Amino acid sequence: MKTIFSGIQPSGTLTIGNYLGAMKHFVELQDENNCYFCIVDEHAITVPQDRLKLRDNIRSLAALYLASGIDPNKSTLFIQSEVSAHTQLGWMMQSISYIGELERMTQFKDKASGKEGVSSSLLTYPPLMAADILLYKTDIVPVGDDQKQHLELTRNLAQRFNNKFNDIFTIPEISIPKVGARIMSLQEPTKKMSKSDENLKASIFMLDDEKTIEKKVKSAVTDSEGIVKFDKENKPGISNLLTIHASCTGESIEALEAKYEGKGYGDFKQDTANVVIQTLRPVQERYHELITSTELDDILDNGADKAAFTANKMLAKAKKAMGLGRVKKKK
Repeated sequence: MKTIFSGIQPSGTLTIGNYLGAMKHFVELQDENNCYFCIVDEHAITVPQDRLKLRDNIRSLAALYLASGIDPNKSTLFIQSEVSAHTQLGWMMQSISYIGELERMTQFKDKASGKEGVSSSLLTYPPLMAADILLYKTDIVPVGDDQKQHLELTRNLAQRFNNKFNDIFTIPEISIPKVGARIMSLQEPTKKMSKSDENLKASIFMLDDEKTIEKKVKSAVTDSEGIVKFDKENKPGISNLLTIHASCTGESIEALEAKYEGKGYGDFKQDTANVVIQTLRPVQERYHELITSTELDDILDNGADKAAFTANKMLAKAKKAMGLGRVKKKK
């Protein structure tokens, strides 16, 4: 049995891209793996957050995990800041990280570009991400391809620690889903769909109502050719909708191209909206049952306890390897 770790920031309502590219696959993974699903709220504060909104987002994300099919009897679901070992090992990982390799991170350069006041945590959060993963002897980390660089750094830090101190960390493998791994913006289909996009028409959120979903899909940017065909370079809009449709239904891109041969974009967009609505309906129903329930709190309490038990054992090994703390004298 492999150990899998994944974390999502509670920085806004999740999109259909988060669901199809990540959460849908998590449900499949938990049946045959030891899975840890973490709400990485300490990563969220690398940029300014409204404290009340952040707390709402944390709870909402936890409910979406469960509503998507994460089973607390099979997986461990917890909030990062409720397991203190993460920040402790994160600091230790910072101590073996180099400024140069952190400054080369593409996400840091993108988020810091053109800004005068940039939080130091924006530069140093990759070592915390490494700690998140390494605490649980993680074998596999399923991520979108935009996180691949951070995972490579995690692997480097784990190897560096093992070589310098003691061979205690598992070197994690990176897993990127082939279909649905990168859902693009409906309005700018050359960039990734984002839960923080200021243009609300660009993203389908997991909690959007049916009319909103239909409207967003129908207004998605396409082209004037009128042929439903996958061509990421020349037809990014239609290619994106094909990816969404295929990810929702399990049909192949080729089968969808054949199905809509000779039909216009109108029929295809309507059907795509329908399959998105059908996909999200049971998730939304379960979400609304959970969001104000004590059941959600009980699951998160148990998840934090379970995660802390494992994480604290690894933290103790790492501290001992680095020479931190005392060796108590026997009485």
